[in-house]
Amino acid sequence: MDVLHHNQEAWNRLVEANDRWTVPVSSEAITQARAGEWSLILTPTKPVPRHWFPADLSGTNILCLASGGGQQGPILAATGADVTVYDNSPKQLSQDRFVAERDGLSLQTVQGDMAELGAFADEAFDLIFHPCSNCFAKNILPVWREAFRVLKPGGTLLAGISNPVRFIFDEAAQDERGELVVRHKIPYSDISHLTPEELEKVMRSQPLAFGHTLEDQLGGQLKAGFVLVELFEDRFDESDLISRYVDTFMATRALKPGG
Repeated sequence: MDVLHHNQEAWNRLVEANDRWTVPVSSEAITQARAGEWSLILTPTKPVPRHWFPADLSGTNILCLASGGGQQGPILAATGADVTVYDNSPKQLSQDRFVAERDGLSLQTVQGDMAELGAFADEAFDLIFHPCSNCFAKNILPVWREAFRVLKPGGTLLAGISNPVRFIFDEAAQDERGELVVRHKIPYSDISHLTPEELEKVMRSQPLAFGHTLEDQLGGQLKAGFVLVELFEDRFDESDLISRYVDTFMATRALKPGG
């Protein structure tokens, strides 16, 4: 199964459906960012602490990794950063270009696989902003290795990750009966864990998702060479059944040694 192609088309459809992660920021948000008033999220709700970013972003080379949709990239461009938005979905990238053209921003968009950053030279970026999108990558370890390669020594990786506990429950039981029923083992894959009927339903409307182990998510960053310096947890609101009981997302701040 061509996961990369399916997820590309699925995100293109989500743009057409105005999914929350595809709706561009407003001109008002860009004006505020230009004035120094801005915040970004790596996870569903909690803003990333401002001290996770350089105090002055002017001229900072930033890669927004698997981060199309006209949200994070334009805000960072409005602060004066040199921004490249990299995403698998052409329509997600078109949202970033829309904001840039509407509000007179300078940013670059590049289409590609988050696990393959061959379009970029070694040590090309000062900072990588990577929201909770690697649950759509079949293998997460190449994502960390490539991020490490393209960061300058002393550079920062800001990443959002999904706790694999999100993937152990039966989705139908949650949606239809409001029950948390343990069903799946981790690591999880829509491809191998769902029945053919369930998989067909997902493929009609959603990207294929994968529940990576914390060993691959946190340990994978360390194995790639990063030094993990800070993290926080987050959750959806209580309309999400699991979020009533536990945080199921995490944001990490990791540094590439040197510099």
